[in-house]
Amino acid sequence: MKKLSVILLVLFLGMNANAQDIEASRDTSKRLEEVKIIGVAKRKIETDMKMAVSVDEFLASSENISFIKRGAYAWEPLLNNMSSERSTLTIDGMHIFGACTDKMDPITSYVESNNLSTIDIKSGQEGSLHGATIGGSIDLKRKNTPFGLEKKFSGAYQTGFEFNNKQFFNLANASYAGDKIVADGSISFRKADNYFDGNQDEVNHSQYNKFNTSLALAYKISPLSSVRVDAIFDQAKDVGYPALPMDLWLSRAIITSASYKQLFEEGLVRVWDTKLYFNAIEHYMDDTTRPENLVHMDMPGWSTTYGLVSNINLQKDRYSSEIQLNAYENVSIAEMRMYPQDRNKRTMFAYSWPWVTTRFTGLSMNNSWEISDRSQLNFGGSLGLNYNHSKYVEFNWIFHPGAPQEKNRLLPGLHASYQLSIDQFDFSVGTGYGQRAPSVSEGYGYYIYNSFDRYDYIGNPDLKDEISYEANASAGFKNEKLSIEGKVNYFHIQNYIIGRVLSLGSPMNYQSVGVKGYTSLSHARLFNMSLNANYDILHHLHWKGTLNYARGTDDKDGNLPFIRPLNYQTSLHWMYNKFSFQTSVSGDFTQENYSPEYGEDQTPSYMIWNISADYNFNFKSFKTVLQVGAENVTNKYYSTYADWGNIPRMGRNIFTSLKVNF
Repeated sequence: MKKLSVILLVLFLGMNANAQDIEASRDTSKRLEEVKIIGVAKRKIETDMKMAVSVDEFLASSENISFIKRGAYAWEPLLNNMSSERSTLTIDGMHIFGACTDKMDPITSYVESNNLSTIDIKSGQEGSLHGATIGGSIDLKRKNTPFGLEKKFSGAYQTGFEFNNKQFFNLANASYAGDKIVADGSISFRKADNYFDGNQDEVNHSQYNKFNTSLALAYKISPLSSVRVDAIFDQAKDVGYPALPMDLWLSRAIITSASYKQLFEEGLVRVWDTKLYFNAIEHYMDDTTRPENLVHMDMPGWSTTYGLVSNINLQKDRYSSEIQLNAYENVSIAEMRMYPQDRNKRTMFAYSWPWVTTRFTGLSMNNSWEISDRSQLNFGGSLGLNYNHSKYVEFNWIFHPGAPQEKNRLLPGLHASYQLSIDQFDFSVGTGYGQRAPSVSEGYGYYIYNSFDRYDYIGNPDLKDEISYEANASAGFKNEKLSIEGKVNYFHIQNYIIGRVLSLGSPMNYQSVGVKGYTSLSHARLFNMSLNANYDILHHLHWKGTLNYARGTDDKDGNLPFIRPLNYQTSLHWMYNKFSFQTSVSGDFTQENYSPEYGEDQTPSYMIWNISADYNFNFKSFKTVLQVGAENVTNKYYSTYADWGNIPRMGRNIFTSLKVNF
């Protein structure tokens, strides 16, 4: 702890760098709140079909994010069809690491839609601002109400019910803005029972119960400087996972930060923003609700992170730059406890994460140069130092004798892109190079059971860094009625980390069929393509369509797992006075390129039809929206490529929502 304090103090005193987001038109950015900030129009955090979405449902509306689902709660996000280890997930730039070896607590599960204002999604090395990455970055930004000359109080309350799983939710948020003081607060509660699939069969262990609240206070020190403190508390209880042999008894997170922001009216430096943060997560998986298990097991985990983020925004004429310093220390601990039928007697104990400490310090820069009114050059890079230490390295020595207790890695990254606008056409082309270190599980995991392929997984501290070479391009056209854009990216990843069957060792879990160790393939290749189109059929009738394709192969031209098949979505939106009506059809084609080696089987094609209707009205001085809709109208029974263990998706679900703005 003393070492970390000294490191943070030195970094704080020596920093001179970081900044605001440099917007590139080919970056996917989900803009949420209906305000103007730095000239960018923001969207509400809701999809075209549904107001009361979870953070996961909202992210799923992005063409380059898909999810692995092990139940109805806490989905694992896949950016560019890559596992979460290859992407950087942050909240306001803060690094937060889950405490579950089964990835049942991604960072997206610790926030709610009503305490967020922006979700920025950047692809590939353009996401390296927040640290070393391969797939890109997802930054969840908290609501940050600006100071105002006049005192103003605003907020919203939303409630609703979903009939399939009897989900009841309440979401409320409020903001106060004054000349010197700003406050943002939110509270939310969701409770759901088991859902029913398209055959009207109950999917056991799919219930969940979630509570989330947040508070932020800002004080203006001078006309151009302010301080701010933030806190988020999240708790989930009695969460079932039908795809796993265990459920969640309790998950708790506290996420806190204190920041200082300075604006400059003149000169090269425009904004300096520095933040110190702390977060702690505890996560308890157990199987007390699974009496069919022959051997009872508990899997508690803890993750604690201290960190610093400091950024400076520079601007002069047509040139702007963003420089960011990241420093954090994380300790990850996970235990595995086995019991006989008499749970008062413990028969086995092991650390599946043997007290692994990770320290990271990185400096990143994004630059933008407007060459002319029609063209722009974006370029940047990052350099990170990653350190790992395993307290109980003897667990790793069982399979990797002599493996080092400590490991240092240098992680560089570079990216560049060029944008050109000609009349109604926009073009871009870019490239990138980057490296990432193995995750805690990949490097130090010990007998982590994977219920998808039914193998126990063993980490390897000597794994090489993954090295990514990427290329991307986009082209778009837009006029008064029609807009169409196509995007492609390609990743060639050396030392691609994946699990392979080990010839030594026997499984520890009685449900396992063997043991796999994380190893490095010589390379893997991933290709992603998306096509998006919008057309205004009439003044109040709009059409939208998307088509996505992905392909992933290993060094022997075999298929990589969890690569989404060709998929599509088409929707119509009609508005008339205070009414609006939405309908959409979406689906996946048959998964032809699946991977039996990694536990996959072929999933058939499916098509889902959704509808919803809104009515806007004023109740006294409150702006109110009432929504009624149905998902999976035809009650289709289906399972996708990303449903862990082929668990079926929810059948027909009628939902209602009422939102009051004040």
